[in-house]
Amino acid sequence: EGAAEGEAEGKIDEALYNRQLYVLGHDAMRRMAQANVLLVGLGGLGMEIAKDLALAGLKSLSLHDPKPAEHFDMSSQFYVTEQDIGKSRAEVSAVQLGELNPNTRIEVLEGNVGLEDLKRFNLVICSDTIFGECVQVNDACRQLGIKFVMAQTRGVFGSIFVDFGKDFVVYDDNGEQPAMSLVSSITKDSPGVVSLLEEVRHGLEDGDHVTFTEVQGMTELNDIAPVPIKTMGPYSFSIGDTSGMGAHTQGGYFKQVKQPKTVQFGSMREALLKPEFVTSDFGKIDRERQLLVGMQALDAFFVERGEYPQPGSEEDQEEILRLAKQFNTEIESEEGEPLNAQHVEELDEKLLKILSDNARGELCPMMAVIGSITAQEAMKAISGKFMPIKQWFMFDATECLPDEPLPASEFEGVDEADRRYEGQIAVFGKTFQSRIKDLRYFLVGAGAIGCEMLKNWAMMGVGAGEKGNVHVTDMDTIERSNLNRQFLFRSSDIQKLKSTTAGEKVTQMNPHFNCKSYDSKVGPDTEELFDDEFFASLDGVCNALDNVQARMYMDQRCIYFGKPLLESGTLGTKGNVQVVIPHQSESYGSSRDPPEKAIPICTLKNFPNAIEHTIQWARDDFEGIFKQTLDDTVSYIADPQAFKERLSQQPTTAAATARGVSESLMGSRPKSIDDCVRWGRERFQELFHNNIKQLLFNFPLDQVTASGEPFWSGAKRAPKPIDFDPKDPLHLNFVRSAAILRAANFGIEMVRPLSDGEVSRMAGAVRVAEFQPRAGVKIAVNEGEAEEQADENKDDSGASFSLPSLDRIGDNVTLAAAEFEKDDDSHMAYITACSNLRAANYGIPPADQHQTKLIAGKIIPAIATTTSMVTGLVCLELYKLLQGKKMDQHKNGFVNLALPFFGFSEPIPAPVRKYKEHEWTLWSFFDIDGKTMTLEKFIKHFQDEYELEVSMISCGVAIIHSAFGAQSPEKMKMTMKDLSEKIAKVPIGEKQNFLVFEVCCNDADGEEVEVPSVRLRVK
Repeated sequence: EGAAEGEAEGKIDEALYNRQLYVLGHDAMRRMAQANVLLVGLGGLGMEIAKDLALAGLKSLSLHDPKPAEHFDMSSQFYVTEQDIGKSRAEVSAVQLGELNPNTRIEVLEGNVGLEDLKRFNLVICSDTIFGECVQVNDACRQLGIKFVMAQTRGVFGSIFVDFGKDFVVYDDNGEQPAMSLVSSITKDSPGVVSLLEEVRHGLEDGDHVTFTEVQGMTELNDIAPVPIKTMGPYSFSIGDTSGMGAHTQGGYFKQVKQPKTVQFGSMREALLKPEFVTSDFGKIDRERQLLVGMQALDAFFVERGEYPQPGSEEDQEEILRLAKQFNTEIESEEGEPLNAQHVEELDEKLLKILSDNARGELCPMMAVIGSITAQEAMKAISGKFMPIKQWFMFDATECLPDEPLPASEFEGVDEADRRYEGQIAVFGKTFQSRIKDLRYFLVGAGAIGCEMLKNWAMMGVGAGEKGNVHVTDMDTIERSNLNRQFLFRSSDIQKLKSTTAGEKVTQMNPHFNCKSYDSKVGPDTEELFDDEFFASLDGVCNALDNVQARMYMDQRCIYFGKPLLESGTLGTKGNVQVVIPHQSESYGSSRDPPEKAIPICTLKNFPNAIEHTIQWARDDFEGIFKQTLDDTVSYIADPQAFKERLSQQPTTAAATARGVSESLMGSRPKSIDDCVRWGRERFQELFHNNIKQLLFNFPLDQVTASGEPFWSGAKRAPKPIDFDPKDPLHLNFVRSAAILRAANFGIEMVRPLSDGEVSRMAGAVRVAEFQPRAGVKIAVNEGEAEEQADENKDDSGASFSLPSLDRIGDNVTLAAAEFEKDDDSHMAYITACSNLRAANYGIPPADQHQTKLIAGKIIPAIATTTSMVTGLVCLELYKLLQGKKMDQHKNGFVNLALPFFGFSEPIPAPVRKYKEHEWTLWSFFDIDGKTMTLEKFIKHFQDEYELEVSMISCGVAIIHSAFGAQSPEKMKMTMKDLSEKIAKVPIGEKQNFLVFEVCCNDADGEEVEVPSVRLRVK
């Protein structure tokens, strides 16, 4: 409770909410920390919503659900166990939810809920509550000015309704960073046209607002109130009448200023008559109104009979059709008020019958999808961050359903052992449940996606049978920042292995879940562990990874072994899902994002114009001074001769490296914290004063280029040297953080924290020499000059260096290099201060430590809602894979919950290559049994079987045969196995049965033919 009150006062636990803060921002988080939410209904769907909201950091979450837990709940309500059957679902849930986040108070609201009870809530969410009750609750919420959300799932169908009242303000409709860039030119015209420098895309849309700073000539634009723009193309936009302003001479920045937007919502009664939809799948846009009618019919059926339709019951299907017709008929009251509207000209009877059959289904993946979207809408209601759903959202995954209707026997007489899966059996039947329990899957990663996936699989029963198994591997341990979205972990689990802990937690949810945990990364180094036999035993692989390299490796392994791959990823509110189907679809590696655009070296070193440049410069400085120099020094002490030999091979950097080692061991080696502070003060002088003065000596402020243009213009911002001020907090922060890291490098104990007063006194007492510029110093102005200088240095074979004798150093040397850690405050304090001083040199707006950490640590913003949603979508694809669905029934997806946007498409077929009567795809291999096959027979095999001449063969990274060189008779008689081991140096593992060779082939006309890899059996 105390923690929640602290957050309400504006304090945010940044260590816990680190990744979520980069999605929502501090203002939105503060609003959420003051919010009280009521959640009605704690089945599987309600539990998904509650989990995400508890993790998000509300002030309080109140639960209302008088219904007792039953076996049916165990299909999706992951906090209900056998021991909880008969207990209050709300009470059972509250205990577990309370452990997720100490900052969110969890309460249970018992008895009937009246208007007085509702008054203290900012938002009410009704989960799996029937339409009639939701209309009444919504009426009460409208009366009290309370926001309202409704969510339902029925088998593979789901719906969401949102009402945030009249005049709801959205402060940020998309969550993207405001666009900002240098200006190249601005015309004096009506309208004035702004063009950008070096063809940088502005990223704006019509109606966006911008303001300007540092514009020269047309100074009237500086700090102008935000003005709307109209795009003229990707590199220019217009801003209204500038004809009466001064002529633009040079420079300036534009910055986008996000404007609040007001959104009007109707009540649920009004929205049932005139519905507006956010489309979930543009291929199914015609279903939205059909499903709205059908969902109402299901609830009316429940009101009539006290239960939902039986799967496969034709009688119940007909009743649903009758009720749907009623809800699709225009009706008016005696006073002429519309009570009902006709939504569709003709009902889709086939779709409504499927809906009837699904009514009793409770699928964990569907609840993950609908629950996470609902939780994100709840956060929008509280924070005003991102654009809400307006007002209906209908979703279905009918592609998951069996192609033919199942007989009634598939739903009857469920075994006692399978009662926990009854909600899933109600959709897919008993036979399917037996098959899913026997699945053998490999989950790579036990982080955010991995935790959600394991929970889903435990509820579904994946690998929970006698023949089934789930293997999960993750080499990482649990950190505090993980707790905000990796919901299986608690504070008491910090420093434990993720894979082991996650496996233990989901086994508590489903004791039958067979999970084997590993702490090994996937890669060539672990192929003895995850060997041929291991992969051959699998039904498929699911990635829950956070890096492209591991994803690419697993993609190649799945291609090699012909296994399906389920791939997903998140970035803030954006999520993507890809299903890779053996021998049919493209693989993950078939398409890649373009590489990140690197910052030019000369921009980093001398001409920064954005805070990203100064942060990267500070990050590089940290690496060079506090890590690399110390690593070099340790290497020199360990083996002086080997170190000198290595330096002699590095003429471009040898002198600088040797100088760093010498200073670490002799000249500036600190003995006390006072020495460290003195060093920090001297480093301040070098970086932010002397180096800038040298740059201005080389390129004076009035220098012009060969074409007569000012040198310091455009992207080149003229710098100013900084004089140290012992009263300036930024200056003191730099010296202090530099001293702390220096002390850690040299094993000097910090007895107490360094106060501003101490740092000011010690640093102020340091006498620094007056700077004298050096003639002949070369400074590269562009990348071409930088490369030329590097080439000159390489050719300088006479480069000399000197290193101190170890005899002069002594034995008592304690050295420890600093490995950069973004969550280490001492590391980030230095990088932030260093970057902001560099920014001050160049007149660039500074960044706080939070923003600096995002860029320097290359942090991927993350939030629990997106993670939960993508895992739900992945599991829907798993349903299809298990049934052997055709590729056109699978869905790759891209979702952005902020907009909100939902896009789905069929997987792209693997391209087919043809040669004569042969066809190959990326899934193809030449499979050859070659235990004793020689190189000569290998080449002849291709000539005889495919009429192809082998011109080159490689194994690993080595070429073992080339037709262009002289052919050794001895080599031609060697086996392929021996060639790989002796020439390619590719070892064959004890459990490895195959070798892979790449071959280049030509046809009879000498034309090159692209062919698959060769998979040669050697055991």
